Amino acid sequence: MKKIFVIIVFFLFPINAFAQELIPNSKSGLLIEASTGKVLYEKNVNDRLSVASMTKMVAQIIILKELRSKKISLDDIVTASRNASGMGGSQIFLEEGEKMSVSDLLKGISVASGNDATVAMAEYISGSEEKFVERMNKEVERLGLKNTHFENCTGLDSKNHYSSAYDMAMIAKELVTNYPEILNYSSIYEDYLRKGTSRKFWLVNTNKLIRQYDGTDGLKTGHTDDAGYCIATTSKRGDIRLIGIILGEKDSKVRNKEAIELMDYGFSNVKIKKLKNQGDVIKKISFKKGKPNYTIGILDKALVTIEDFDKNNNYTIKEKYYDIKLPIKKGDVLGRVDALLDKKIVSSSNIISNSDVSMMSLFDYYVSSLKNIITGVF
Repeated sequence: MKKIFVIIVFFLFPINAFAQELIPNSKSGLLIEASTGKVLYEKNVNDRLSVASMTKMVAQIIILKELRSKKISLDDIVTASRNASGMGGSQIFLEEGEKMSVSDLLKGISVASGNDATVAMAEYISGSEEKFVERMNKEVERLGLKNTHFENCTGLDSKNHYSSAYDMAMIAKELVTNYPEILNYSSIYEDYLRKGTSRKFWLVNTNKLIRQYDGTDGLKTGHTDDAGYCIATTSKRGDIRLIGIILGEKDSKVRNKEAIELMDYGFSNVKIKKLKNQGDVIKKISFKKGKPNYTIGILDKALVTIEDFDKNNNYTIKEKYYDIKLPIKKGDVLGRVDALLDKKIVSSSNIISNSDVSMMSLFDYYVSSLKNIITGVF
């Protein structure tokens, strides 16, 4: 009877029920696939918690926006203020009046999590840390995040400075998908600042997973008394990029171990399926009064979705076109394509024009009409 009982119990409960809980020592965490945002694992994702230097991901977004808009350049020289040089915690030991390039300061933020480097950049862009933090909070609002509010740009503990695992994941997603140049910095394991001077400073990445876990190229760690040990890590293998968030660990080694287990879980259980490629031709769109009289609608981005390894789903592709008025420019949005599974949208992309189309003049229209009459095309 004992043997029979054991066999029955084994089959009554699914094997996954015996699997070890992921990130058991954390307060909160989330695992997503970066291109789709699909949630692969979650734990207390909306709890408002201190997030320490993971705060700096929003500062990085703003810095990269300024660089992309050419309001600043990597070669710009920033002079450190007394306020910036006086920052405690993680730092690159800026001295008041010291001059350093934007590129080196961004490296100091991304690799060493320098509070002084972050404040120096905040003051350079916005004139003061306070104004820069206002911009950070507006950026969070733009992303539609409800459980984040910043009181400084560094992540130092403050009563009303908080975020959540979900919000941090969306911020990390924004950073790596829309500003992938950050990975040129966050993937550096070690480097030097002030090369060729008597104050040469060795940088070592605070994210040890850069060397410990295959495919890792970012993104941000954090630690304060209130926050504990936190991490936003991202790794890419093949076509899959994962983002893992862990908040509130008591030990950095345990945090790193659980981060690896979290990423292993993602890479072991899901695959990416590309339904259409970026730039794929969707439709030739004609315009009676256009010059030329057509454009080609192409996909603005690839249609991709995430599946379990043992699945091979069939998707429905639907096109929708907007009311298009001439003239149009190359890159203008003409419509959208949705991929659906069980009537639920799992991936979308805009349909954009691959060329300019202007409006015919009256003379052009007369010539075109005459040509159609002559050729018998009506």
